[in-house]
Amino acid sequence: MTTFPRLAALALLAGLVAACSPGYGSGGGSVAAGGQAGAAPLTVEQLSARVGCTPRMQVNAADIRTGYCKTPDGEFVVTTFRTAAGKNAWMNAAPEYNPHLVGSLWTVLSSREVLDLLRERLGGDVHMTDHRTKKMRTVG
Repeated sequence: MTTFPRLAALALLAGLVAACSPGYGSGGGSVAAGGQAGAAPLTVEQLSARVGCTPRMQVNAADIRTGYCKTPDGEFVVTTFRTAAGKNAWMNAAPEYNPHLVGSLWTVLSSREVLDLLRERLGGDVHMTDHRTKKMRTVG
């Protein structure tokens, strides 16, 4: 199995695990990509459109949505969350992965090279190690 399909499978598994976690989806307000409190968070489709992709949906639930994209920049998985608590639960349940691009209520998983290109259009911060360790390095 190549690296990216394994990454996509892990992202899907982590999303499903987080969605079943106690307390998932409770609490937390929303902040859109532009940082406006109370604004509707961006969808998988909106984030994907910003980088020229129509996503192939993998998870389409009320609290978490995940889509796979392939563009000239590369392959990646976009996940959006209804709440910050949901995003935190997903990140806590996700297997270790490096690197990932993180926004207010979304994450993108791919290689560092792809994430650097996507960050120019999506914003967010590139996380270089597992966020649960004290050695996490954020770029951006």
